[in-house]
Amino acid sequence: MFVLQLNFRKADQKLMSKEMLEAFATLEKTKGIKQDVIIDAIKAALVAAYKKNYNQAQNVEVDFDERKGNFKVMAVKTVVDEVQDDRLEVSLKDALAINRAYEVGDEIRFEVTPKNFGRIAAQTAKQVIMQRLREAERNHIIDEYSQYEDELVTGTVERRDNRFVYVKIGNVEAVMPHRDQMSNEVYNPQDQIRVLVTHVGSDSKGAQITVSRTAPDMVKRLFEQEVPEIYDGTVEIVSIAREAGDRTKMAVKSNDPNIDPVGTCVGQKGTRVQNVVNELGGENIDIVKYEDDPSDFIANALNPAEVIAVQFGEDEDEKSALVIVPDYQLSLAIGKKGQNVRLAARLTGYKIDIRPESEVEFVDEKSTDNTTETDNNANNEAENTKNSDSEEASDKTSSDIDENTSADDNTEE
Repeated sequence: MFVLQLNFRKADQKLMSKEMLEAFATLEKTKGIKQDVIIDAIKAALVAAYKKNYNQAQNVEVDFDERKGNFKVMAVKTVVDEVQDDRLEVSLKDALAINRAYEVGDEIRFEVTPKNFGRIAAQTAKQVIMQRLREAERNHIIDEYSQYEDELVTGTVERRDNRFVYVKIGNVEAVMPHRDQMSNEVYNPQDQIRVLVTHVGSDSKGAQITVSRTAPDMVKRLFEQEVPEIYDGTVEIVSIAREAGDRTKMAVKSNDPNIDPVGTCVGQKGTRVQNVVNELGGENIDIVKYEDDPSDFIANALNPAEVIAVQFGEDEDEKSALVIVPDYQLSLAIGKKGQNVRLAARLTGYKIDIRPESEVEFVDEKSTDNTTETDNNANNEAENTKNSDSEEASDKTSSDIDENTSADDNTEE
């Protein structure tokens, strides 16, 4: 931290020396804080020091002489007909004695720099000055590095403790929290590492830049640098699911029907994806093709496992899916400690339940149609038989009636 001191010359009670101007120039060069900001901070500090140490409540200003490098305290008073408070007002009569052009309502500035303004004022001013300088430095850092938020930068590891790894980026120190550190990496002082800037802001201690090696966008930015088609938008990264240091799944699609998005990201002989893998310390990366059809997308996301069928739940808001796989592919689909299905669920946004083929009863629609047709034919035949029997019975009854009628006629004769 640059240390600023107020030096006073006892002979003429100048509040600031030319040497301080040189110090301002050094501060501007090393910290990037403009000289005007420093001078404004000192002006405010001297006003506060004057009011505090000399119990003055009047309206005062501080002038800075850039040529001589000294400050003067000036009291600002308003011209009035009748003075009520001589600390804030001056009579018209006294004003006219100074300059006959003054009128009621004008403001006149009087130098009130105390002869003994020395060390006490300097100590009070120093605290305010350093506070303003910290604020200016914080704002400068935020303005400069906010453009790098969500971007990759290269930094140097300075040190580490139980909470953070401290990474020097340019002239500032960034922090990498434990959650943003990869479990398969060790960070030693002077190591050159690439990190993603995840946050540029401030806290009670000043500006703070947070970086990460575990964020999913870290993978995205690495592929943008390795694959020109991603950078120019021909190939698009739709989603990324990552367990940093172990495995990542990335879904891609092509905006050009003549370009294979997966093959483009893998590169010739796998060179492109291998460069990203090497940067991430050997982290496995699965690149899958995005599909508009959710069932096809889920099947691709579970790669390298084979998928027989995907069935979706009735509740569309829940976004759940039942995935059926061959029995011998069950463990591959689930993955070690459930990692494969877990990453696939994050990648697709669906809650995935995997079942083996042997636990699911499939209904053959063709067989169902044939069975239904057979049943219909049987019913029709039964109906026809019933109708035929009814007709035969009806004919027989009619015949019997005719025979009985003929017998009765013979009897009467």
